[in-house]
Amino acid sequence: MKSKFVLLATAMLFAAPAVAQTTPTAIGPGDQGPDIVVTGVVPKSETDVLSGTSVLRGAELTRSLRPTIGDTLAKLPGVSATSFGPSASRPVLRGFQGERIRVLTDGIGSIDVSNTSVDHAVIIDPLLAERIEVLRGPAALLYGSSAVGGVVNVIDTRIPRSVPEAGYRLSGIGTYGSAANERTVGAAGDLALGKHFVVHADGSYTKSGDLRIGGYALTDQRRREALATSRLPVDPANTDPIDYAANAAVRGTLPNTAAQTWTAGVGASLITDTGSLGVSYSHYDSLYGVPIRYATLPGEGQEAPRLSIVQNRVDLRGEVQTGGGFLDRIRIRAGHATYRHFELAPDGAIGTAFYNNGTEGRLELVQAKRGGWQGASGVQFFNRVFDVKGDEAFLPKNETNQTGLFTVQQLDLGKLKAEAGVRYEMTDVAARTPVGDLRFSDASRRFDAVSGSVGMSYGLTDAVRVGINLSHTERAPSAEELFANGAHAGTQAYELGNPNFRLEKSNGAELTLHAHGTGYSFDASAYYTHFNDYISENQVDPSICEAAAAPSGRTVDFPCFQSIQADATYYGVEAQGSVLLGQIGGYKINADALGDYVRATIRDQGPAPRIPAARVLGGLEAQSEALAGRVEVEHVFDQNRIRAFETTTPAYTMVNASLAITPFPTNRKLSLTLSANNLFDVDARRAASFLKDFAPLAGRDIRATLRFSL
Repeated sequence: MKSKFVLLATAMLFAAPAVAQTTPTAIGPGDQGPDIVVTGVVPKSETDVLSGTSVLRGAELTRSLRPTIGDTLAKLPGVSATSFGPSASRPVLRGFQGERIRVLTDGIGSIDVSNTSVDHAVIIDPLLAERIEVLRGPAALLYGSSAVGGVVNVIDTRIPRSVPEAGYRLSGIGTYGSAANERTVGAAGDLALGKHFVVHADGSYTKSGDLRIGGYALTDQRRREALATSRLPVDPANTDPIDYAANAAVRGTLPNTAAQTWTAGVGASLITDTGSLGVSYSHYDSLYGVPIRYATLPGEGQEAPRLSIVQNRVDLRGEVQTGGGFLDRIRIRAGHATYRHFELAPDGAIGTAFYNNGTEGRLELVQAKRGGWQGASGVQFFNRVFDVKGDEAFLPKNETNQTGLFTVQQLDLGKLKAEAGVRYEMTDVAARTPVGDLRFSDASRRFDAVSGSVGMSYGLTDAVRVGINLSHTERAPSAEELFANGAHAGTQAYELGNPNFRLEKSNGAELTLHAHGTGYSFDASAYYTHFNDYISENQVDPSICEAAAAPSGRTVDFPCFQSIQADATYYGVEAQGSVLLGQIGGYKINADALGDYVRATIRDQGPAPRIPAARVLGGLEAQSEALAGRVEVEHVFDQNRIRAFETTTPAYTMVNASLAITPFPTNRKLSLTLSANNLFDVDARRAASFLKDFAPLAGRDIRATLRFSL
């Protein structure tokens, strides 16, 4: 305990900011210059970041845009997606999902319940993103111990950062995707009112139908099960028998996946030569269907749920330059959101209701650069009140309060760069059960966690840099991991937590290589993490859940999954590179490739569940000022390293092509992107998906995206 107080005292002296301030480009096409990572202490070149990073912006972001943040990022190295249908797909980083990654908007959490279940959408609209940054490794710990797997930071323009030179900024986007008859429009604008005050407005609308797929909805194994069940005698007492043969025959279209989403936001900023202060309000409204988990065995049920989601959110961001000798600037970032979603039956009746009120804020003190030394200090606060109501409520009403003190200090000696950081986090989690509710019990836990990292890199040449990072992480269990006790229709499981869980601790190491020169680039990472008391769900005997359900008279109709703690290891590699092959006329010919692999094992349990399979992706691109054409091939290997309650995931190879047209290359204010994805209509399923046996990825999808900026 004494060592923790020493680290806490250190943390109170120093800390790190969330997002550095940059002058934004518009929504439309922009300069594709060197990738500058702004999520961290100060903006810096990607080659100077000591851990694995990816930046998606400009033309590449336009080509990758999908309705969900998970599918938008799925082609980055080390990134997969949960793929719970086309409307609920959360990023998976290095095999981690849920509680072990953080999805942020401009440095603050999305303040939703997407971490609670894979059928819950992330309340961030990638359509209005200016850029998206993915951090993996130790640097992610600056955003909370739950970011041990990594951070996704979506940076938008809702709170203006600069005064428009022409007095206004306007940008827009329109997209059509054939696979789901997807129609999307969005626009954002800034208007200067005088020299220092800027107002902002934005909005988007997306409507899509049921997703078209390249084959059967069910895998071959599930189809065989359904057909075999269809030949069994029908129970005369069953008044609503399931047509198992019809389930096996579903193909071409994925029923119950249509969606409609609209967003609106306004913001305003006071911007001076020495600082800025801005606020914004946003509204998110979505109605979407979840793919049906078709019954294939006797006794299984099936539902066609839809989710109605509404979030109202207020954000604040401020910065002031102090002009002092030690302290360069002070930053503040905060957000508050009220969120609710209803899980609807086919007749529109509300089955289960989720309510979430959340507040998150950061105060950051950024040091002035002194020689090669720079750093920052800060405090972060998070509050969440989460309540689930209805017969299928699997969690009591609960409240989480978390306060973090964190630091990072950097030393730049030219060829040698070093970085060290530490974070102290105090977390209180409490369950509050209404009087007479026998499903849950009151409980309260407090956790004190200390995490830290140290790293260094060395420039072998001006173009090549190698690095190493070491980290220690301590994560407090979430309310879901502690207090769950009920049937969860989204995952088709009776989920049982453990209120006696200890801190989850890990020690990790990462090696990095950056090589960037004229006509080529290469980035690679290799990582290893060992966990003590790793928290995971394990399928157990139904009697365990039946005993937990008995006091309230509930029945257990789903498989029983109990959260456990055991040691675990994760290790893997990821790499990406590109090379200029030559020039033909006005066209530069580039080749690029990426690959990633992760292996995870839980002691005495076997492989960790839902780990993405290894994959490779290669592309060939011809680029000119006005035109860019690209063809890429992605091969995802089969995933046979699975738990007893999983099924294998077959390999697949997907071919995509795109054409980007910039008719006025001198100002790049208008672009048209045409793409053909999954050209050969293959049946593709992601190993990280709970629904992979029932819902494949989209079939052939022809997309057209028009962007403009003024």
